[in-house]
Amino acid sequence: MAPREKTNTQRKRPGGPAGAIKRRNCYFCKEKVAEIDYKNVTQLRRYISEKGKIRSRRITGACRRHQVQVATAVKRAREMALLPYVAEGADDRERGGGGRGRRDREDR
Repeated sequence: MAPREKTNTQRKRPGGPAGAIKRRNCYFCKEKVAEIDYKNVTQLRRYISEKGKIRSRRITGACRRHQVQVATAVKRAREMALLPYVAEGADDRERGGGGRGRRDREDR
């Protein structure tokens, strides 16, 4: 049995040079922040989406250590009522937000 010859039609891995994503540097590492303070609400708002969810590392660009600290600080700030758990303003029920919630049935 003869060994296979390599050809130029090798498989390309996804995420190679064609799909290169600009690597974001951690803001806290750049500024040499040791601990993230839960009372600094203006800084923490950058790491929360419009709906009130904590943004992921992929989006924020924070390193793993600081992302864990951000998540803990956001949770503490929510407990102390410094940050909201959910978005303020528009109510899901008015927009007919889907899901398995209560449905108004007139036939019952």
